[in-house]
Amino acid sequence: MSVAVWSGSGLAWDRELKALKDRLAPVFRRSDVAASAGAFIDGLLSGIPRKTGWLLAEQAGLKRPYRMQSLLGRSSWNADALRDRVRAEAIASLGDASGVLVVDETGFLKKGEHSVGVARQYSGTAGRVENCQVGVFLGYASRFGQTLIDRRLYLPEAWASDEERRRHVQVPDTTAFATKPQIACDLIASALDAGIPCAWVLADALYGSDSRLRRMLEARGQAYVLAVRSNHTLRMLTADGLVQTDPAEMANELPAEAWKPHAAGEGSKGVRLYDWARIPLPWVAEGSFERWVLIRRNRRDPQDRAYYLVFAPTGTELAELAGAAGLRWTIEECFQRAKEELGLDHCEARSWHGWHRHMTLCMAALAFLAGLVAQLRRSACSKPNERRPFAIAA
Repeated sequence: MSVAVWSGSGLAWDRELKALKDRLAPVFRRSDVAASAGAFIDGLLSGIPRKTGWLLAEQAGLKRPYRMQSLLGRSSWNADALRDRVRAEAIASLGDASGVLVVDETGFLKKGEHSVGVARQYSGTAGRVENCQVGVFLGYASRFGQTLIDRRLYLPEAWASDEERRRHVQVPDTTAFATKPQIACDLIASALDAGIPCAWVLADALYGSDSRLRRMLEARGQAYVLAVRSNHTLRMLTADGLVQTDPAEMANELPAEAWKPHAAGEGSKGVRLYDWARIPLPWVAEGSFERWVLIRRNRRDPQDRAYYLVFAPTGTELAELAGAAGLRWTIEECFQRAKEELGLDHCEARSWHGWHRHMTLCMAALAFLAGLVAQLRRSACSKPNERRPFAIAA
């Protein structure tokens, strides 16, 4: 295999990008709108520092930003229809039976108060309460890579109940207030209904603590590893009666031999090693499933622990649970790349549909890059390393 093949320099990315834009074009109905969308995606993939209407227009060789602004505002096309196509593109490149769905939110800092959904609210991006918008996103990750496949703007209650503000930013009449876990339920259900191959659903404690989300997944027979807080209340009926406890208390009672070392994926400094343990839960599980509390412990600081509720096929190994839990970082990598390189947080549109259009076009660009990475990984995996074969520990 030549260096050009495994390094990626031989990829005909310009031809691949044109083919992608041709497949997305029917969403935009008119050829001029499709051309504007193609130029918008080109600009997102370019090296310009800010993906604003003026700079995207300049990158496309236009004198004024009208076409770029019209694409997000006045033109007639459906952002959800584009989302469906982007999701299909992502799964065509990355889809795998061992793939995972990951849900999380990210913040978009704003200075004004007129953009849809902007409010003083907690932003994980800033790590504090800020004037911002918050979007809930769904990511997909497999051995071939990761990308974002769905998105929805979180509309705070003050916005949802204010008819005048809703009208100014064109919030659909059918859009009511929904919590972030409720939005996550909808995004995950939509992906599963579309037949996306998914071994596990992953999320942080904001979502893992929501019983409605867990019940929805269990009713579908969908395995999950969902983070919860250390003091998450657990009630169990035992031979001694009703017992109330929490994951931290349960972990404190584990013997030393309960902990096993497993890797949790690869981080910026290499493979991340932790100690792991699991505790069975006596709750009834329909079908061939079982429930666990999963605990991850820092090997240098045993008091630094993370906790998860698990709904898993019977007989699932601890290493599989550890590996699944470690994949939640993939959506953070998607956010980082989409913001730093593709302008996910450069949206100038103030309206509901303008926000969703910008985010979906950014998702198209991210899915394109993920597809190129997947091509390289598939090519590299086509010939095994005979001198140092890769083996997975049981």
